[in-house]
Amino acid sequence: MRPTVLLWDIDGTLLSTGGAGRRAMERAFDRVAGRRDACDAFSFAGMTDRAIIRAGFEAVGREVTEDAIDALLAIYVELLAEEMAFAGDTRVHHGVVEALDAAARQARCAVGLGTGNVRAGAQAKLTRVGIYERFAFGGFGCDHERRDELLRIGAARGAARLGAPLEACRVVVIGDTPKDIAAAQAIGAESIAVATGTHALDELEACGPTYSFSDLRAKGTLEALLG
Repeated sequence: MRPTVLLWDIDGTLLSTGGAGRRAMERAFDRVAGRRDACDAFSFAGMTDRAIIRAGFEAVGREVTEDAIDALLAIYVELLAEEMAFAGDTRVHHGVVEALDAAARQARCAVGLGTGNVRAGAQAKLTRVGIYERFAFGGFGCDHERRDELLRIGAARGAARLGAPLEACRVVVIGDTPKDIAAAQAIGAESIAVATGTHALDELEACGPTYSFSDLRAKGTLEALLG
């Protein structure tokens, strides 16, 4: 098996939190800017946490600085932990556990995250459903605001864990949005698109992913994942 780095998106791909992330972000904006509606005009799908906060500040006409983003982000992480504690409708998507099990059995496969969530947010969400420890590394929203760049960082970390040059590795991004597909293409990675989030399968297929499936139970998913 060629050394393989798997980079998993979280929201809409691995799990659904029932809107806990959006609720925490709305509460954070309410606390900082007095505007719970700051993010009403756009979808969070495929965005990094920092990009969401930047767009929210711009929407309400607030000055955007890195310090302001950091401050709101810290509040968001605190509130996300509260929301996740009471998120009764959080669930892992079909086929995820089986796919993670299959990948874990491969000696030359590094299983990590490629997510717009900051690391603390990723931990809060995945711990709630008992799969955080499945991911030994990742590229996170705290590594870079741009999704392609955080994936590049995650891919390099995965290659290092395998003890292989990055250029010798097969890198696969698993996600549920056009932004995941575009970011994978930008770094020369393969992409597996799953229609378990807010985007329909035909919409994802129009973006040109390497593989596309309705969910991870579909025929051929493990072969696509592990090559």
